[in-house]
Amino acid sequence: MTKPRNYKTEAIIIKKTRLGEADRILTFLTPHLGKIQGVAKGVRRPRSKMSGHLELLTHSQVSFARGKNLDTVTGSQTINSFFRIKNDLELISYALYITELVNKFTEYNIEDYSLFNLLLETLFNLEQSSNKELTLRYFELHLLDHAGYRPQLHHCVTCRCSLKAVTSYFSLKAGGILCPKCSTTQPNTISISSNSRRLLRLLQDSDYSILPDISIKTSTAAEAESILRSYIKYLLERDIKSAAWLDSVKRQRQKS
Repeated sequence: MTKPRNYKTEAIIIKKTRLGEADRILTFLTPHLGKIQGVAKGVRRPRSKMSGHLELLTHSQVSFARGKNLDTVTGSQTINSFFRIKNDLELISYALYITELVNKFTEYNIEDYSLFNLLLETLFNLEQSSNKELTLRYFELHLLDHAGYRPQLHHCVTCRCSLKAVTSYFSLKAGGILCPKCSTTQPNTISISSNSRRLLRLLQDSDYSILPDISIKTSTAAEAESILRSYIKYLLERDIKSAAWLDSVKRQRQKS
């Protein structure tokens, strides 16, 4: 069946790239088409009527005309601009980190309605939540689940034994927790306290509504962040570019 030349979809803009003097190639995450790209012609001109509706991190209704190589954006209407995020440097750094992860862990044209909802819900929570770090940890864990890399946090990935309330180890290669005995046989392991293990399990097995009820030590939060960052870097085999900026913004905020 021939696809219609023109189509419309809800979308979140997760990446933009300059093209020529006035155009942009935009990357969108959509609920039913997956990750797609489109050319927004003339959108960088000062008088462009679409520019405000096609900003990074914007949730919009976007119209396209199919093209030979890339589809062309023919119209757009903002659903949610996430104004609070875009007017807070720290929130922007969190949001760009999230969208970079989405871009790195997804292929084009693969429908994933629940991933679209996860991203949308995470942007909402960044605006509303008082604990942005837990929001990021929740997102990382559930994105890994969507990508097929759900870390095993409930038992030892090698011997399958139950994990006791002692320091154990996270294996980057095996993608989960190792008991102290099995950790001696695996490379690329990171020690993980029982508190961090419980936190990650709770976030993995819950929805966002649990976040306001969680109270943790700074050291536990930092350890959980380090473990997930290391695992993500191992899987992607590269650094996340936006992570360095995110860390820099957080350090500046702590000093002020």
